[in-house]
Amino acid sequence: MPALHVETRAIASLKPNPRNARTHSKKQVRQIAESIRVFGFTNPVLIDDGDGIIAGHGRIAAAKLLGFSEVPVIRLSAMTEAEKRAYVIADNKLALNAGWDEDLLALELGELAVLDLDFDLTLTGFEMAEIDLLIDGRPGHDPTADAVPETDPTAPPISRPGDLWLCGQHRVFCGDATKPESFAALMTDERAQLVFVDPPYNVPIDG
Repeated sequence: MPALHVETRAIASLKPNPRNARTHSKKQVRQIAESIRVFGFTNPVLIDDGDGIIAGHGRIAAAKLLGFSEVPVIRLSAMTEAEKRAYVIADNKLALNAGWDEDLLALELGELAVLDLDFDLTLTGFEMAEIDLLIDGRPGHDPTADAVPETDPTAPPISRPGDLWLCGQHRVFCGDATKPESFAALMTDERAQLVFVDPPYNVPIDG
């Protein structure tokens, strides 16, 4: 097998494959672009002798999003027309056929989070909700550690709806977060710079 040679080609000179059945959403293209921005262009685009793209349409779209005018490419000259068309499908389908060892994946994601607190774990392609579910389900993790303890309905309440707690510069309001009057009581005349919400509120979910 001849050695593969990486060269640089102008994006404008490369020809997309009109028969490429693989689609790339705007969200995925942004994910690819962020990966390229952080890790570099580690996976060259594959082209034929006519500068037609065999594999790498998503990477090309991401490179354009990043403002690149050139990309690294590998030219596959030895492929027949049938081999090129089959490889376009195989390059995408074979990756989909792989699975995950979820225990090892959860362990790796958990250690990444500890290794660098500022590292963006979504660069792995997983959403934060997926990462949280994986890590929370890893071996040795006690899901009851985050559980809200049962309350004794006969015990005197520590706080009632409508209570406003002043904790130094912080304010904590006991109320219904779906009602505007709760925010009016909490904020008075101030306006929040940022609001974190996670609806549906207090509803157990699975997955």
